[in-house]
Amino acid sequence: MKILVAIKRVVDYNIKVGIKGDGSNVDIDGVKMSANPFDENAIEQAIRLKEQGKADEVVAVSIGSSANQDVLRHALAMGVDRALLVEHETEVQSLEVAKLLQAVADKEQPDLILLGKQAVDDDAGQAGQMLAALLDYPQGTFASELDIENGEAIVTREIDGGTETVALQLPAVVTADLRLNDPRFVKLPNLMQARKKPIENLSASELVTDLTPRLSLINVAEPPQRKAGIKVDSVDALLQQLRTKEGIAL
Repeated sequence: MKILVAIKRVVDYNIKVGIKGDGSNVDIDGVKMSANPFDENAIEQAIRLKEQGKADEVVAVSIGSSANQDVLRHALAMGVDRALLVEHETEVQSLEVAKLLQAVADKEQPDLILLGKQAVDDDAGQAGQMLAALLDYPQGTFASELDIENGEAIVTREIDGGTETVALQLPAVVTADLRLNDPRFVKLPNLMQARKKPIENLSASELVTDLTPRLSLINVAEPPQRKAGIKVDSVDALLQQLRTKEGIAL
């Protein structure tokens, strides 16, 4: 069984980002980048399935510029077998990501496609579902447990009030939640070895001819500053404050 894992390069989750002066976007110049944490869970699960003898090959794919080689080398250091870079210099939106991954899936013919349930930069949470629809594959989203049994992906996901377990006929698309596992620590020798491994380059424009974005970003703004709290010495004073300061009718 072959597993394809998609990785997005995002701002490191430990970094507090700012907004550009003109409000056109988040300012990421000179900011540390890393693999999307949810995608790391997907990589870890794919490697675990291989270690359990349930997969033969794990292939990582990332979409972006040559800078994305760092997240692919991170995946190679974790233990994936091959890495593919779909080269595209400008940012692509969820639907275009799904179309490019569809083209890669048509080329690689994986039995299972794993990716994070969302990226921590845009929090869209759309690419996995769109990819499953384009491929007409069954999908299991927000997976907190994943196993392979008798040609099916057994996915457990948290829902309101409990969990839900579904069986997906392979090939299928599964998006990973942080609860799925704890990604392994990458040792320095593994990272050094990963630097020597080849990364196959694919041209985004050759895979998908129309990558025109369908959404326009109008403005980015900081959330409003939170007001300082006050202390009151009675319930009556609290109600008075709510009426006069907050305009709440009580």
